[in-house]
Amino acid sequence: MAADSNVAPVIIKRKKIVGGGGHHGGAWKVAYADFVTAMMAFFLLMWLLSATTEKQKAGLADYFSPTIAISRMSSGSDGAFGGDSVLSENTLTKDGTGATSLNPTESDKSRGLDGKTETASEKTAEDALFEEVEKLLASRGGESTVADALLQHIETRVTDEGLVVELFETEDARLFDPDGAPTELLRQLSGVIMRVSGLVSNRLAIEGHVRTPPIVVAQNLSWQESTERAAMLRDLLKEEGMPDSRFDRITAHADREPISENLMNFRNSRIEVIFLRRL
Repeated sequence: MAADSNVAPVIIKRKKIVGGGGHHGGAWKVAYADFVTAMMAFFLLMWLLSATTEKQKAGLADYFSPTIAISRMSSGSDGAFGGDSVLSENTLTKDGTGATSLNPTESDKSRGLDGKTETASEKTAEDALFEEVEKLLASRGGESTVADALLQHIETRVTDEGLVVELFETEDARLFDPDGAPTELLRQLSGVIMRVSGLVSNRLAIEGHVRTPPIVVAQNLSWQESTERAAMLRDLLKEEGMPDSRFDRITAHADREPISENLMNFRNSRIEVIFLRRL
C-alpha cells in the first residue's frame, strides 16, 4: 500500500472542439440580404428610368422630394426668412457662386437668360391693343372707316409672333398689275395699314406669298416675285410716312405656304404684315 501511494495520479483532460466561425455567427447572412436588397432596388430604378416618360419621372421626383417648409420653391413662411423665398435676391448667401437670375453673367446673356420675362399684365395689354386694331380692320362695333370693298381683302389673326394682317387678292381684284406694279387696291390697303399702325408702336415684318403659276415655266420666279411684292408694300408704307426704323424684316415665301389647297388659286397671292410682339 505504501508503494501505491507514491504513484502520480492520472489526469485526463477532455478538449471541447467548437466549430469554426462561431465568433461571428450568422452576421454574413444579414450582409448578404442587404446586398440583395440593394441590387433589387438598383434594377428597379433602371427599369423605371427606361419605362417611364419625362412627365412620369418628374412626378416620381416630386413624390420623393422633401416636404419641409423651406424648399427650392417655398416662400420660407414666417420663419427665419421672414416670408422671403430661399432663392430671393436678398436672401441668397453670399458664397461667391456667381450671379443670380436678376444679375446674369455674360454666358447667361449670350443664351438669352437676362432675367427679363414678359409679365401677364404686359402681355394682356399688348393683346388688348391688337384687339383694337382688329376691330378697326374688321369693322366690329361700327368703329371701322374701312370700305367694305377693302375689308374683303383683309384678314387678321393673333399668333405667338404678333398680330398678322393678311392682304390678299382675288381673281377679280388684284394687288399687282401684270407688269408687277402695285394696283390702286394695294395703295388703299397700305393706307389702311398706315392708319391702324398709329395705334401701336410695334415693329413690322412684311412677308410676301404668291400662287403657283398655272403653266409650266422654264424658270421659276416665285421667290423673286414674292420678294419684290413685299418690298413694294414697304415702299408704299414709307411713302405714307412710316419711319424706316419700324420695319424689322422682309421675308419671301414664294408659293411654299399656300392658304388654299388649289396651289393656283389667287387666294394664295397675299402679303402679310405682322405687328411683332415686344421681346
